Amino acid sequence: MNSAILVAAGKGSRMGAGVDKLFLEVAGRPVIAHTWQRFDDVPCIGEIILVVRREMQTAFAKLATQHRFHKPFHIVVGGAERQDSVWHGLEALSSAAELVAIQDAARPCTNGELIAATVKAAEESGAAVAAQPVTDTLKESADGRFIQRTLDRSRLWSVQTPQTFRVEVIRRALAEVRRRGLVFTDDTAACELIGQPVRLVSSVAPNPKVTVPGDLPFIETLLKGTI
Repeated sequence: MNSAILVAAGKGSRMGAGVDKLFLEVAGRPVIAHTWQRFDDVPCIGEIILVVRREMQTAFAKLATQHRFHKPFHIVVGGAERQDSVWHGLEALSSAAELVAIQDAARPCTNGELIAATVKAAEESGAAVAAQPVTDTLKESADGRFIQRTLDRSRLWSVQTPQTFRVEVIRRALAEVRRRGLVFTDDTAACELIGQPVRLVSSVAPNPKVTVPGDLPFIETLLKGTI
């Protein structure tokens, strides 16, 4: 069986004080309901773990009832850092879970084809990540005021989620992160730490994350299928 962990324990501070971006309505539903539905619908996922802030457990349980998601799910409390939240999610997986797709809960446009593609790639390689080649010209600056150099974008990829792994691979990688007392914001970085190859899976369709208020109109357009 394959599982999914939806990481929903962040505070979303860039949306503004008192705003929980996951419960903002877009295209007729809260952001998190769209994300949850994507994983509820895709055949290659058998269970869903939601990692949330302690005070939001009731809100997520209510959401499940309102939208009638049909796959088994568990709601667990997150940790201080994203990697701690993922660890808590891993601890809640079914003992039958072989692969796990880790998803930003604020990324509601991820389609089933991309989820399935990362699962297949992780089956073959142990770890896989949705990503897009960088198309903008990128500059490096040490002080945020002046350009130091131009980076070679032909070798650069922008990673997204899902980031999908064999369960034993991501557990081993995060255990090493914890042992060393490091902090990573990206699960594939933990794999790099232990020398685990990570397959890039090209994300052809737009797969944006809700980060600031200006992201919502574009995401609503995508969810309504008008572009």
